Amino acid sequence: MHRKLYYIQTFGCQMNDHDSQVLAGMLEELGYAQANAPEEASIILLNTCCVRGNAENRLYGHLGNLKPLKEANPGLILGVCGCMVQQASEREKLENEYPYVDLVIGTHNIHRLPVLLSMVMQGQRVFEVWDENKEGIPEDLPILRPESHHALVTIMYGCNNFCSYCIVPHVRGRERSRKPEDILREIRNLADAGVSEITLLGQNVNSYGKDLEADIDFSRLLAMVNEVPGIKRIRFTTSHPKDLSPSLIQAMKNLEKVCEHLHLPVQSGSTRILQKMNRKYTREDYLNLVRSLREAIPDIALTTDIIVGFPGETEEDFLDTVSLVREVGYDGAFTFIYSPRIGTAAASYPDHVPEEEKKDRLYRLNEVVNAFAYEANKQLLGSIQEILVEGPSEKSAAIYQGRTGSNKLVHFELPATMTVKPGQELSLRIVEAKTWTLTGEVVEKDFKS
Repeated sequence: MHRKLYYIQTFGCQMNDHDSQVLAGMLEELGYAQANAPEEASIILLNTCCVRGNAENRLYGHLGNLKPLKEANPGLILGVCGCMVQQASEREKLENEYPYVDLVIGTHNIHRLPVLLSMVMQGQRVFEVWDENKEGIPEDLPILRPESHHALVTIMYGCNNFCSYCIVPHVRGRERSRKPEDILREIRNLADAGVSEITLLGQNVNSYGKDLEADIDFSRLLAMVNEVPGIKRIRFTTSHPKDLSPSLIQAMKNLEKVCEHLHLPVQSGSTRILQKMNRKYTREDYLNLVRSLREAIPDIALTTDIIVGFPGETEEDFLDTVSLVREVGYDGAFTFIYSPRIGTAAASYPDHVPEEEKKDRLYRLNEVVNAFAYEANKQLLGSIQEILVEGPSEKSAAIYQGRTGSNKLVHFELPATMTVKPGQELSLRIVEAKTWTLTGEVVEKDFKS
């Protein structure tokens, strides 16, 4: 009997990763199995991102590559979903220029995949994109998680901040928090299934609970999750600096399962540019937050997002960003060239920075970021670090990898008499530091286990 196979290609952030896991879960319930390559599949879904222009360009490139598959197999169902299709201009382009796309689903109605697939199978071409969530937050959707020890758990959807460069509020909608009892039920079930590490997801987790009737905020939610038996580590992303409360800092300090790592996007080190970005904090506000975090949690690892080449950014503004990076000393940063997004305020701003200048600034910034990342890793040489094993590394089955609480990736070899499994805790002595990874050796006490 011919097996029904699906293939999902995901672009973008961890929220998209989670959505793809839900899409896969629904397809598995319908009797489909995961294909190893698009050529094997009877359903292909491309889960899109639109935060930067290159993500959209990649999507259209993939669609072009898939056209011969569709021509060779007219029964193949080709679908596009995710953030990009929330934009009317992109939906129109897909409808008119890519007639071999059968299905388009937005961010608010992925739970309707089974219904929409049946319509496609009856010969319809289906474009269903909701402007907002009409039915509340769907709970208990099936989900296929790729890792046995780690799980992404969405605690809220959408964003209310409207940073002038950001398309997310336009495609993900306003902030909507899940009820704490629903979140805790999901996490308890994950723990019962053997998951030991969770990452709580939201466009701005620091705003969690503001739209709920219950008296709860993100720090209280963390305390509740901290009590779930079986969960060893709690991570979360993303945190907006304007909403980082003293209570959250204390929760990170006092809750033993919350990891000592914080991703705190700064975007720019220039107060003038931050105001144009509508970030609602100044350079000094951000640096004060960093001081408070380091006073409470001396070993905290800080990572960030930075945009260069924002409209009107001068060389002086850029140097303010570089100096902030030096002052904070980040463990790592995701750095981007500004990409105008239709529908955002910044898309109409004058004084666009020339492309070559953007590239030059990105190169110069990355040199500084990489130097500080390397220095942060060098500080760990000789130390004993507790890691959570992830499994064999991507490059070699003989080399394993795991992460510290501060989210450092550590590679290590196992003694011949020892075995490990994902989710197991292990003590490693750090013997080598590189810019983005560490190398460790299993300490003697774990040899005997």
